[in-house]
Amino acid sequence: MTDVNKVADEADMIVNGYAFTQNKEGCRILNLNRPDKATVLSKNGEVLETSMDDIEIQIVKSYL
Repeated sequence: MTDVNKVADEADMIVNGYAFTQNKEGCRILNLNRPDKATVLSKNGEVLETSMDDIEIQIVKSYL
């Protein structure tokens, strides 16, 4: 299970309960209220991997 506190502490920013962490591939995003919902975006903003639905992906992309 994901250690939500650790993810939040290491996040580059947190917006509306979403933790954004930059890495060399792009950006990892975790819903801190629903840790089973996460996505990985490339540097171009393309979804590489996700467990979020399309609406939630559009919401988190709008924060970038």
